[in-house]
Amino acid sequence: MNAVDYRNQTTIVTGASSGLGEAFARQLAARGSNLVLVARRADRLERLAEELNRTHGVTVTTVARDLGRPDAGRTLRTELETRGIHATGLVNNAGFGTHHAFPDEDPDRLQSMIALNVAALVDLSHAFFAPLTAAGNGVLINTASLLGFQPTPYMSAYGATKAFVLSFTESLWEEARGTGLRVLAISPGAMDSEFFDAAGSQSADYGAKRISPEDVARIALKTVDRRSAPPSVITNGRPLAFASRFLPRRAVVHMMGSLQRRAMNRG
Repeated sequence: MNAVDYRNQTTIVTGASSGLGEAFARQLAARGSNLVLVARRADRLERLAEELNRTHGVTVTTVARDLGRPDAGRTLRTELETRGIHATGLVNNAGFGTHHAFPDEDPDRLQSMIALNVAALVDLSHAFFAPLTAAGNGVLINTASLLGFQPTPYMSAYGATKAFVLSFTESLWEEARGTGLRVLAISPGAMDSEFFDAAGSQSADYGAKRISPEDVARIALKTVDRRSAPPSVITNGRPLAFASRFLPRRAVVHMMGSLQRRAMNRG
């Protein structure tokens, strides 16, 4: 495949009000893509939309919404197409995590996290898979995590949601082969963003320097441009993911528990 030409395309970016979602929005706009920015914070979305329109001359639509509902994807597609907006790309970036011992987790927050990180991502992917495929050069990027490669005590449910995203997206990559739709799971390690504030803790860095959201987005967009793009890419912290392939499972779980306990004690 050739590099993606984003001009005259429309890309949906969820979780676009800050961090990695905002970085994707900025870099896609710079490549000429029209945008649909989705997040809960309407004021941030509007400010970003005005800036991207002014700087890059692209059309930016904002949708202020909590995606943690059963029909998030279907509702969004219907709303956009009713307004004459037909997406050719989707970046599923909305999500959050928690950082506690499992018995101390708030059950309502756990349910909200699973609904957003897993159910909404699946519904959005399903709702837009056909039109993205029909576009002939569509792009579907799902944000997984380095923590999706191994069990992560004290972030047990969050890590499991990202393991799901990784497996799910790699499966879609195979299903989409030969259709023109490019599918990628992006797996950042520790990243400079609001994530850890929302999780309520500091981060374990897993022996790797934190990466910027801008670099993560750049790696993702560069990867989908590759002639033989892989189903997933790790942006930083690769030794941890590789260690989980070769060390005994018991050792991996103990190692991750130790790293997470140290991170919680710093919080």
